[in-house]
Amino acid sequence: MNLPHIHLLLNHFPIIGTIIGLGLLLFALIGKSEDLKRASLVIFAGIALLALPTYMSGNGAAQVLQKLPTVSKNAIAAHNKAALFAIVFIELMGMFAWLGLWQSRRFRHVRGWTIGTVLVLGAITVYYASVTGNTGGQIRHEEILSKQEVSDLAATPVSPLVDDVAMAMTGTKFMWPTCETLHFVGLSLLMGVVLLVDLRMMGLMKSISFPVLHRLLPWGILGFGINVLTGMAFFIGQPAQYYNSTPFQWKIALVLVAGANALYFTMFDEVWVLAPGDEAPMQAKVAAGSAVILWVAIMWCGNMLPFIGDSF
Repeated sequence: MNLPHIHLLLNHFPIIGTIIGLGLLLFALIGKSEDLKRASLVIFAGIALLALPTYMSGNGAAQVLQKLPTVSKNAIAAHNKAALFAIVFIELMGMFAWLGLWQSRRFRHVRGWTIGTVLVLGAITVYYASVTGNTGGQIRHEEILSKQEVSDLAATPVSPLVDDVAMAMTGTKFMWPTCETLHFVGLSLLMGVVLLVDLRMMGLMKSISFPVLHRLLPWGILGFGINVLTGMAFFIGQPAQYYNSTPFQWKIALVLVAGANALYFTMFDEVWVLAPGDEAPMQAKVAAGSAVILWVAIMWCGNMLPFIGDSF
C-alpha cells in the first residue's frame, strides 16, 4: 500500500462524514436533543482528525499522478486549491465542535453561538469538500466532463494558490521560524494540560476533582489547534520532505489515535464523578497512561524527522 492507495481509501470520509454530521446537527436542533447535538459534534471532531492524513496523502498521490502523460496538470492544481480551502475549514469546524463538547460538560449544554459557528463552518466545509471531490474526479475521469469542459480545463490555467502559500512559507525570511516558535508554544500548552489530566487519572493530585481540571482542557485544545495549523504550514511549504518520511507518517497516525483518546475524557461519564480523593476507574487509568505514551511517541517522531530517512 502506498500514498495513492491511502488517499483513495480516505478521501470520501471528510465529504460524506461532514454531510452526515451536518444533517444530524440540524435534526438535533429541530428536535431540541442535546444527545444528538453531542453525537454530531463527535462526528465533526472525528472528521477533522481523519482529514489530516487524507490531505497529506493527497500530496503524495499528486506527485505520482503528475508523472503520467495523460493527466491534466490543471486538474491537479484545481483539486489542490480546493483541498487547501477544505482542510482549513474542516479543522476550524473540528476545533469548534470539540469546544461544543467541552461546553456540554462544563455548562450542561452547548452554547448557542458555538452551534451557530459549527453550522456555518459545516456548510462552508460541505461546499469546499464537494468541490474538492468533484475536481479530484476530473483528474482521472474525463468521461464525467463534456468536451467543452475538457477543453477549458486544459486551456485555462488554475491560480497556483498552494504554490503561493508554499512560497510565502519558504521565501519569507521570518515565516518558518515564527511557525516553529508557535509550534513549540502550542506543544507546551497541549502537553502541560494533557499531563495534568493524565497524572490525576493515574493517581497523582488526588485532592483535585476531574471537573476542575477539565476547565483547563480548552487551553490544551488551543495548543493542539496551533500545532495543526503550523504543522500544515510546514507541510504546504515543503511537502516533499514530509509525505515520504516514515517518522512523519507514524507521527500523523499517532496523532489520530491520541486525538481520539482525548475525546474519551469529554464523552464518557465515569471520570466526571471523580471527587477530590477518589480513585479513577481502571479504564480511565489505561486511557491516561496510553495518552502519555502516545504524546511522547509523537514528540519523538517529530524530533527524528531530520535523522531517520532522507527527507531533510
